[in-house]
Amino acid sequence: MWMDKQRGIRVSQEELLCKNACGYYGNPAWQGLCSKCWRERARAAGTPREEIRPRSDGTLPTFSKFEEKKNIEKGRRINTVRRLFWGSPSPPKPQEPSETRANVLKAYENLEPGDFTGFLKILRSPPSQRLQSRCTAFLNTMEAYHDLPVQKQSDLVQDFYQSFAEYFSSFPEAQVTQIMEHVEKLIMTRLHKWVFCHDSCDDEQKDLALQRRIRSLNWVTPQMLGVPFPDEKVSVTGDPFLPAITAIIEMDAKRAPQDKLACISKCSQHVFEALSRSNSEPANADDFLSSLVYVLLKANPPRLHSNMQYVIRFGLPHSLMAGESGYYFTNLSCAVAFIEKLDGPALSLSPEEFEGYMLGQRTPSALNRRQQVISDTQNLLEDLKGRQEKLDQGMDALNVQLQKWVQEVHSQLDETRSQFVLSQKEITAQKEVLLSTQDNKEESVLVLEDQDGDSSSNNCLHLI
Repeated sequence: MWMDKQRGIRVSQEELLCKNACGYYGNPAWQGLCSKCWRERARAAGTPREEIRPRSDGTLPTFSKFEEKKNIEKGRRINTVRRLFWGSPSPPKPQEPSETRANVLKAYENLEPGDFTGFLKILRSPPSQRLQSRCTAFLNTMEAYHDLPVQKQSDLVQDFYQSFAEYFSSFPEAQVTQIMEHVEKLIMTRLHKWVFCHDSCDDEQKDLALQRRIRSLNWVTPQMLGVPFPDEKVSVTGDPFLPAITAIIEMDAKRAPQDKLACISKCSQHVFEALSRSNSEPANADDFLSSLVYVLLKANPPRLHSNMQYVIRFGLPHSLMAGESGYYFTNLSCAVAFIEKLDGPALSLSPEEFEGYMLGQRTPSALNRRQQVISDTQNLLEDLKGRQEKLDQGMDALNVQLQKWVQEVHSQLDETRSQFVLSQKEITAQKEVLLSTQDNKEESVLVLEDQDGDSSSNNCLHLI
């Protein structure tokens, strides 16, 4: 990785891959190794020192010896987890009915991608009681032993991921990955407060040091980094990298490692979008890395080192070893490493010029700086004006809708009242008609009775 006067930071694809040539992405935080190779090396280094000394003939132990020690160390960790769960190295092994297991697997097969709520419903269902119990027991144990060194906690979490994934060994790899992403989110959302920026490591001090370093480089301009900014003829509103800056700042608010990786991916995608608008040529890896360095210098994200270490320690390995998220995270790590080692030649400056900028004795061209401030201010005012107009339009539309709603309510009330009055009138008229009908019937009966009485009287007189 080096600096070119025309293109800025240069990095080849080979430099992003693991030094062990395993084909996965490496990381400066792992000395250029991928997470898998780094963990294997770290576990081998964790064996007692006398076991890895050279032999009397000056040669190192064979690889099989290292593999044996690694397996022993892994067995010890697994036994430790089993003691935490069951009180003995040998856990109880109740046999799960094959029918129940088939029902559980079928439920997970129908799980939609990204449906975390659906995953929780399946996990809490009676057939998944064993899996839910495993998650609950692991969470309770990790919280009870939260004082363990953070690397031990990382190993326990990674071992839990591996053992949990074995339950779905019959599934396709893509489906297992999807399920394990839900498991990671469930586990790490709850463990975040216990393991993030743990007291057993120096993440907090490194966060402060990195923030001070980025703050001391606030004088670095996009031109020094070789970032392809828009030409003056191209009309832009504000900093084209502002969405990327916002996305990387949001990373600290997330809890699950995959959500933090999503913020990194979102930031990187915004960088590529800004490059596509700023440059007529297609964006390449060099432009992307230079722009990512610029975004970090402008954003100075909170607890950047802790967030990256949290993803490294407790994220799913496949998320960092391959794929889009792995590529973006590797570039972020390269950008941070570049900032930490930034010097004059990397910015096409002499050591004296670089020292003068760092001490505040020199500043970028006053004219360019003044023009940039004026341009940024104008763009900001235009942006604020556009937002204010949209807000006013939204308020006017809301007022119109509110007035229409009030009018509709009043009209409905008036219509209801009129219908109620008409109904009362109809009921009253019906009652009057009914009463008049009854009166007429009674009068008719009386008339008939009177007529009958008169006819009977006349008959009596004729008989007399």
